[in-house]
Amino acid sequence: MIRVVSMPGHHGGVVATPHTLSTRAGIEILQAGGNAVDAAIAACAVQGVVAPETCGIGGDLFALVHRPGDAAPLALNASGRAGSGVDAAALRAAGHTEIPRGHPGAIPVPGCVDGWDALSSRLGRLGLAASLAPAIRLAEEGFPANDELVAAFRSSAAELAGVEAAAPLLRASRGSTIVRSQLAATLRLVADGGRAAFYEGPPGAAISAAVDGVITTSDLERSQADWVVPVSASAWGVTGWTVPPNSQGYLAVGGAAVLERLGWTDDPGDPRSWHLQIEAHRALAAGRDSVVVDPGRVPVDAGRLLDPARLDAVAASVDPSAARDLYAPAGAAGGTAYLCVVDGAGLAVSLIQSNFHGIGALVGAGSAGFLLHDRGRGFSLLEGHPGELGPGRRPLHTLSPTLWTRDERLALVLGTRGGHVQPQLVQQVAAFVLGAGLDPDEAQARPRWTVEPAPTPPGAPVPSGWRVRVEPDVPARVVDGLRRRGHQVVPADGPQSGWGPVSVIQVDEAAGWRLSARDPRVATTAVATA
Repeated sequence: MIRVVSMPGHHGGVVATPHTLSTRAGIEILQAGGNAVDAAIAACAVQGVVAPETCGIGGDLFALVHRPGDAAPLALNASGRAGSGVDAAALRAAGHTEIPRGHPGAIPVPGCVDGWDALSSRLGRLGLAASLAPAIRLAEEGFPANDELVAAFRSSAAELAGVEAAAPLLRASRGSTIVRSQLAATLRLVADGGRAAFYEGPPGAAISAAVDGVITTSDLERSQADWVVPVSASAWGVTGWTVPPNSQGYLAVGGAAVLERLGWTDDPGDPRSWHLQIEAHRALAAGRDSVVVDPGRVPVDAGRLLDPARLDAVAASVDPSAARDLYAPAGAAGGTAYLCVVDGAGLAVSLIQSNFHGIGALVGAGSAGFLLHDRGRGFSLLEGHPGELGPGRRPLHTLSPTLWTRDERLALVLGTRGGHVQPQLVQQVAAFVLGAGLDPDEAQARPRWTVEPAPTPPGAPVPSGWRVRVEPDVPARVVDGLRRRGHQVVPADGPQSGWGPVSVIQVDEAAGWRLSARDPRVATTAVATA
């Protein structure tokens, strides 16, 4: 664990990311005089270069930014919209009940570059070119391949054969040097010409060609980045903030608020403590897929999702002694990178960027050097569903960045990868740090759980308890107690790298300290100070 004590005149900060090189880039920018926004963009860009199995400029971005003195953080939704040429009726007519991976309808306009541009132009200090310099350098000069990258690309080698952007990654072996010269050229275009050079230049043309024109020139000219009003809920004297739908982040902060209402106390050996954590999430997650949709189609006011009266009702629906029969959200998926930065002046960024399913759609943007996401698979093909695929709409997003304040002062920045289970992981770590008073190192070390629908034969009724997977260090007494309460518990065979890495920075501005700790589940995860 690292501890930073801020002194008068101190201009350092803390950077926590899923990769050593990404953290190093953030620190480099802070030391060059950049602020937390500049550093977060730098770390994000490097992450997309050195860990393209997690994110990249072919995907989307969400961010929360705390400015000292502001009552609420700024919230950025840089998730892309479906192209003008998508056709849900045609997919239904072809017999599809969900959008196939790699189908043009699964690939919305990538929002990442618009997100960088919006953050840098409004809040950055050094400019986008400076923030992208470390990523360009690594893409041009090369970086060492790690096990996760090698495994991800080898597992998809057949599907990626002939995809130009994947070629240098498919040749990689552990420790070999990867050079991504095409991506470096694209990043230089962005550094020199901003969003127009990307969306209206050769990279944009490559995106349109890759999806057979489903994404048009007009789609690419439209900015994918919107500053939105964050949603919040309070728990343990702290207010948790997140981005509203089409993000599912409300489940993370709302789950913590429900948990507090249930009178939860931390006891790692007590099955009831675990049961309440699980049920707090399950109760709030019922109905998620009908509200985490395009912002213009959310069937209720986004602020009502975390209304105190609604959270009271959700808590009242929880049975403290048994698993309830609730609708389950979809299963888990990876392909995401979460990072956070707090600079010496107290500016903080909670940023998440994603391909969605691992490498994404397994489709490359021609010779532009990057792969495209498949976030459009979050759309529904049910006719009339609020989340139905349609031109210009944004899909359901699993990305769940959070930022927590106490009396308008920064208290915590927290997030993770993990696809659909992100809110479950965030809720657990938030409860440990904010509700139980553990430091980040202790919270990261605690065994985790995730819940998913239990497998059932076609046509069979959904069982009352979800399948609960737990890491190996969970005591046998807890496993037995959860089973008695109706949960179908499946112990995992080891620590789960997909249940993280969680990145977290805890802050007490009044006392002048920051705490952070790396997640031990992923070898590349790194935390550093400037």
